[in-house]
Amino acid sequence: MRFMRRYAGRLAGVFLLNAVYVLLTIFTFLMIEPFVKLLFRGSLEGLSTLSAFMVSLISKVVPLDNARLSVVAIILGAAMLFLLRNLSYYASQWVMAHVRSDFLYTLRNRLYDKMISLPLGYFTKESRGDAVTRAVNDTQEVEYTVLASIQKFLTDPIALLCYLAFLFYIDYQLSLWAVLLMPVAFLLIGFLSHLLKRSSKTYRQRLGVLLAHVEETLAGLRVIYGFNAQGKAYEKFAGLNRQFHENQKKVYRQSYLASPLSEFLGVASVMVVLVIGGTLVLSQRSGLTAELFITYIALFTQIITPVSNISSAFADYKRGEAALDRIYDFLEVEDTVEDASDAQSVRGFRDAIEFRDVSFAYSDAEVLQHIDLTIPKGATVAFVGASGAGKTTMADLLMRFYEPTSGEITLDGVNVRRYKTADYRSLFALVSQDVMLFHDTIYHNITLGFPASRTEVEEAAKAANIYDFIMSLPDGFDHVVGDRGVALSGGQRQRVSIARAVLRKAQVLVLDEATSAMDTESETLVRQSVEALSKQHTVVMIAHRLSTIQHADCICVLDGGRIVEQGTHEALMATKGTYYQLVVSS
Repeated sequence: MRFMRRYAGRLAGVFLLNAVYVLLTIFTFLMIEPFVKLLFRGSLEGLSTLSAFMVSLISKVVPLDNARLSVVAIILGAAMLFLLRNLSYYASQWVMAHVRSDFLYTLRNRLYDKMISLPLGYFTKESRGDAVTRAVNDTQEVEYTVLASIQKFLTDPIALLCYLAFLFYIDYQLSLWAVLLMPVAFLLIGFLSHLLKRSSKTYRQRLGVLLAHVEETLAGLRVIYGFNAQGKAYEKFAGLNRQFHENQKKVYRQSYLASPLSEFLGVASVMVVLVIGGTLVLSQRSGLTAELFITYIALFTQIITPVSNISSAFADYKRGEAALDRIYDFLEVEDTVEDASDAQSVRGFRDAIEFRDVSFAYSDAEVLQHIDLTIPKGATVAFVGASGAGKTTMADLLMRFYEPTSGEITLDGVNVRRYKTADYRSLFALVSQDVMLFHDTIYHNITLGFPASRTEVEEAAKAANIYDFIMSLPDGFDHVVGDRGVALSGGQRQRVSIARAVLRKAQVLVLDEATSAMDTESETLVRQSVEALSKQHTVVMIAHRLSTIQHADCICVLDGGRIVEQGTHEALMATKGTYYQLVVSS
């Protein structure tokens, strides 16, 4: 309902249009009594008050002295009412179409915005496939269930109340029997709805697991082919799909039961009313005439649809509530990196970035312990160490992808939490070990939405030593790189990534294992690029290939989450400590 408040005016309009629709439906059925009297008695004498009122309105337009003319006039009047009824129904649907479409549009935007702002640690516990399921499949489920149910709740309760009011007006004794039958239907449908919600929640969870496995398979096809693991991958998928299939059958069966069950209960109610009402007419113990009873039955049959819709709406809502719960859980994931209410803008720094007694832990696993480090502006600082030593975590903390568990990171002596996150991150450009290129041209992969001229893009490509290769391609910068850059080699993808970072003219370049996928020639080209860039930028490097960081102003050696050595290449080699052992063994 939080999301629906913005549509309160339109929903009120839908409610009013539906009220008009119901009243016009009732007025149309009130024409049955005079029509039947004319057919079987040849006169309009003895009409009920409401039917007589409708006939008086028609008589103001067409004289009803002649029986045949009266029949035609009543039929035309009923047709006109039916036309107006359908126009009001279309108008309500027209308004509701905007509400449904705009709601989903807004919800998808909220989900996508949340997805691209989630803390990185979220995906250490949750799969990407599950996130996609929530953003796409669960949203679609909300449209087919929750929004459809809301639309029914705006239409059918008022229809039910209006029909009951007129039925009670016609004959209260018979209507009491009809009302007593309704709780039975609601109790049965309510029980079914409870089962359906529980099954639907499991259904959404298993769908997320299934899609996550598909996403992992597509990302790891080279590994699967290389190890002939297609059979194992299929076996796992078939098992997950079997679980999903069994749960899906249960959801479908429970869902499909709601409509026929409510319809059966409705027909059974009509049969009961026919028996009781027919007895009252034959016994003449009430003012219910045969003609009025026919009108009563026609109106009572209209109750079946709203009762059925309300009961199925409850069932649908319960089914969609499982999807809603998953969406809200996703939207309410706590952002571990948030701007303070008084956060300041920042456009650069003068002196240095410092780690002051910084420690960090993923859940209960401590990764960094008591880190003290100064990165002067214009310096090239390298992090080295064995896998799991904490090198990438240092870079993630530096760019504020995570917040330190304890200690602080400062920019010119000011805690970086005092700055707006977007402004602070704009000071950095990242070249990651896992290069991500999109299925687009080289030009658009370099710019990635950044406003730059063609000349600036070419200069960035030259700085990354990728310009000559791009120009050798038939389409040059308009060459499409394929899914995840599959049309390029690992080294070429890395250099495109470096060009992307250079284009932003960020003050700090962070190179996370930037040469890990390169051959010797590509590594040499990148090293030349980095050496040139280090003269204009602050550079932070993470490397396994120690030959790429020997020129660094400061090399920090990490071991077990601590800085155990730091200094220049020459100074560290002279001490013959941990760094020396890494170089010798590499």
